[in-house]
Amino acid sequence: MIGRFQPDRQLTARMLVTLFLLGLLYVGFVAALLVLLKSTVLVVVIAAALLFGQYWFSDRIALYAMRGRLVTREVQPQLHGVIDRLCATADMPVPRVALADTDLPNAFATGRNADHAVVCVTTGLLRRLEPEELEGVLAHELSHVAHRDVAVITVASFLGVIAGLIVRFAFYSQMFGGRRRGDQNTFAILMAVMAVSAAVYALSFLLIRALSRYRELAADRAAALLTGRPSALASALTKLDGDIARIPSKDLRTAGAFNAFYFVPALGAGASLSRLLSTHPSLEQRLAGLAKISAELGRPA
Repeated sequence: MIGRFQPDRQLTARMLVTLFLLGLLYVGFVAALLVLLKSTVLVVVIAAALLFGQYWFSDRIALYAMRGRLVTREVQPQLHGVIDRLCATADMPVPRVALADTDLPNAFATGRNADHAVVCVTTGLLRRLEPEELEGVLAHELSHVAHRDVAVITVASFLGVIAGLIVRFAFYSQMFGGRRRGDQNTFAILMAVMAVSAAVYALSFLLIRALSRYRELAADRAAALLTGRPSALASALTKLDGDIARIPSKDLRTAGAFNAFYFVPALGAGASLSRLLSTHPSLEQRLAGLAKISAELGRPA
């Protein structure tokens, strides 16, 4: 192992630019809502509550959604052992460790900072990977924590979440309330809110995915350099990408909401449009990046 996660200035710059652009978008979004809804208190309270909840409870939300549970060293000694070794090498705090009982082979890291981080793996992943492959995947997830991009993605996704919720709320309000009252002003306001929210959601969607694809390549590189075994990470990627394509579609749809946090996206084999708009670069891009690192280290890919 080379030791420590090296700072990634390109990743840091991209995170700052993304947050800046999303901040401008957020200010414009709130201003538009204030004009349309004419209720400063309502808009501010809802926005603040959702941001607070997503930032402070992101780890619990993600674990609950994936049915993950925290596990002790006595329950999962191998998993804890690998994470302990990697954290000692990287000189970083040891995160909490969780396990999700699902055949979907994946892993993710979540939490607002390194001191409140959680690394979760699925039982499906543990069954499929060799020890060196598992080490590569865990190093990848730990690099997200070390580079703080998990917290950035959590905060960045907030705007898209609130915009999506407002679109749904306005739609159902119009369907079950506005038409019945016959209030044309209410109907016009709801349509305007839906249009603004939909535009904000689309823009935040594109910004987040552009950042997310780069951060996955950065995490692959950081993990490969930390472990000194790019080929093990490449093997895990190839194996998991193929196995996920065979997971039933209903299970993939359930997990798809958290794709930005996963090691590999929960996409079926034929989801060409989903892959185009994916939170992750293609398997070919990731393998090419790892092959380049292998060449830099003077080791076979």
